Amino acid sequence: MEQASQRAEFERAANARDRLEAVESFHGEGGEAVSSPGSRREVDVLAAVVEGGDATVARLHADAGQLVDRSRHRLDAPEGEDRVASLLSAFLTQYYAERELPDAILLSERPDDADVLDWLASAGVEVSVPGAGREGKLVELALKNARSGVGGADDPVGALGQALDVPRPECIEGFDVSHAQGKAVVGSDVCFVGGSAEKADYRRKKLSDRNDDYANMRDLVRWRAERAVEGRDDRPDPDLLLIDGGEGQLAAAQDALAETGWEVPCVALAKSEELVVTPDGVERFDDDAPHLHLLQRVRDEAHRFAVQYHQSVRDEVSTALDEVEGVGPQTRRRLLRRFGSVDAVREAGEAALRDVDGVGPRTAERIERRL
Repeated sequence: MEQASQRAEFERAANARDRLEAVESFHGEGGEAVSSPGSRREVDVLAAVVEGGDATVARLHADAGQLVDRSRHRLDAPEGEDRVASLLSAFLTQYYAERELPDAILLSERPDDADVLDWLASAGVEVSVPGAGREGKLVELALKNARSGVGGADDPVGALGQALDVPRPECIEGFDVSHAQGKAVVGSDVCFVGGSAEKADYRRKKLSDRNDDYANMRDLVRWRAERAVEGRDDRPDPDLLLIDGGEGQLAAAQDALAETGWEVPCVALAKSEELVVTPDGVERFDDDAPHLHLLQRVRDEAHRFAVQYHQSVRDEVSTALDEVEGVGPQTRRRLLRRFGSVDAVREAGEAALRDVDGVGPRTAERIERRL
């Protein structure tokens, strides 16, 4: 975890941290509850806690008898008398609307909506509210996790909203642009919900070839905004847009938002000094602030997704290398991946070219002569 953080691989470090926390959280707290080697079922454990206007649902996920995942979801508390039962009813329908149901669900309290229970039963899901034994212990652990989330400091999403003075940014979309000197220009749009990547909601876009980072970002955000305003995007509007870049990229994004009338808070995160750029100025969050790490994870994932798409598009683009005898599609891809662009291949020299798999002395000489 520390090595990943030192290399600025913040998402990898965060994942390692979460795994470590999960192990530490459950170690010594009823290991018999966590592991059951004889089971082959997938089981979700849901526990809800309501305090004032805030509510938290904690989820533990066990697969083949091993606890493999946990998550915590903060929500607005429902009105009424039995608020926990109402909260669980609402959460079950919303959370599993687009997710695969497990074999069984263990709950801290029975939901108050009979239709929800009938739906789960018709889907073959075993639902229970255990009070003792291994399953009861799992519910206790989930309740402990939920209680630690209500009004607690371990809330980077809430802390980010407070730091930016915006409503809680439960859903954040991150944008970045990647190209090679204006060629094979692409943009990425990644989505994080509750601080976790929601990869099913990632999108990518080919843009016009142009060596202008500001114009490219303006086009990317305008594309997303137009789809939202016209109802052509099947995703809900995010609570916050995060732009990979500085003041120029943020200004370009704001231009796109103003042109389309899409009203979503928007900030940028500059890589050089990790400064948060807002419409009102530049802010520096503490280096160890969890809400800064959240922004970094979104920014880094948007960058990774954009670069990955750019590489695939770049490899498909016809180049001067196609005209070199002895350079086929695979060799061309190797050359572009090694050197990054045709211009870099041109400047590499025969010795460096021969280091690429599939490029012999004659081919290297032909490449130099042709380029």
